[in-house]
Amino acid sequence: MSKETIPLVEYFKSYIPLSKKEIEVLNERFVERRIKRKQFILKENEVCQYYTFVVSGCLKMYNIDGNGEEHNLQFAAENDWIVDIDSFHNKKPSQLYIAALETSTVLQIEKNDLWFLYTYYPKFDRNFRIIIEQKFIELQNRVLQNISATGEEKYEFFLKHYSQLANRLPNTQIASYLGITPQFLSKIRQRRIKN
Repeated sequence: MSKETIPLVEYFKSYIPLSKKEIEVLNERFVERRIKRKQFILKENEVCQYYTFVVSGCLKMYNIDGNGEEHNLQFAAENDWIVDIDSFHNKKPSQLYIAALETSTVLQIEKNDLWFLYTYYPKFDRNFRIIIEQKFIELQNRVLQNISATGEEKYEFFLKHYSQLANRLPNTQIASYLGITPQFLSKIRQRRIKN
């Protein structure tokens, strides 16, 4: 087993564990990359080439609106995935950016290699289906939060889902994700400390 893919093999164990042969194939198909802080793995108008698993560090996926404002859609830290799934599957230019918030180590797989795993090793198809279903549930919950929750409730939701990132990310990044100002987030945090 490749040292680099051990975290990914462990990750899959929590769903449907892999056989020795499946681990060998995983090692052949995933590529390890080290990414510097602020380095991009995807820019707007590029086609997303990789499904990315975060071994260490933290990445964000975001959009920049017409006024130049950043809107964070997702954070991915250790043992999480990040991909512009629309661009990846449909081979169309992305509307998003994916960049490292911290120096990171990732494992990446290209579409053809992923399809190979799906076709010849069905366990990967099932594992990735579970991953995608969980991400879809996450997205649904996020949309519900955005349309009906207060700033405080959004922050509580963030803490529940990204507890390991609350002290790693600056207020500006968290506020962008929540759709509130950094100043309002500071007030929410201060109120929580007093209570």
